[in-house]
Amino acid sequence: MAKQLDYHTIRAIFSRFQTAEPEPEGELEHVNVYTLVVAVALSAQATDIGVNKATRALFKIADTPQKMLDLGLEGVTEHIKTIGLFRQKAKNVIKLSQILVDDYGGEVPNSRAALQSLPGVGRKTANVVLNMWWSQPAQAVDTHIFRLGNRTGIAPGKTVDAVERAIEDNIPADFQLHAHHWMILHGRYTCVARKPKCGACLIRDLCPFEDKTE
Repeated sequence: MAKQLDYHTIRAIFSRFQTAEPEPEGELEHVNVYTLVVAVALSAQATDIGVNKATRALFKIADTPQKMLDLGLEGVTEHIKTIGLFRQKAKNVIKLSQILVDDYGGEVPNSRAALQSLPGVGRKTANVVLNMWWSQPAQAVDTHIFRLGNRTGIAPGKTVDAVERAIEDNIPADFQLHAHHWMILHGRYTCVARKPKCGACLIRDLCPFEDKTE
């Protein structure tokens, strides 16, 4: 775990991220906030690419909670069977869809607590939805952000919650909205787990990681 970087270094890092990608976007395909919730819930322990392949056909016929319920558990299961843990995830999709119909008039609520009350929706999923759909500066910490935060010192922490707090506490407010997307993309494509691509890293000179690759 690297030492927490200072304000000026973090500002320089995110200034570069912003210049390189002014409006970063998530890679999960969706057509509305409901399908975003479903897609993010399905992405746990799965890749965005894999989820997108499974949901393209699903969302064409079931883009509302009621349509998903009409499709039924077997129909949902068949569509997402290529995704890890698909049986449990299909049950969660049906359950959360029923709750949205029964308790929220078919609409997706936009508080973290209400989102987290839905089956299969944890804090990370809720934060992604709040950030991507409602432009709330919520920080969804996945494996890429956890690794990047600790390796670079942008947001070190021993737990996911600690890294989330470090991001909120240390990244300047004007970068908070897109912070988690910049970090996810950098961790996914440059600061990878086994052999980070330090030679192609736009923040190499600002990063204290000692075992840099060429």
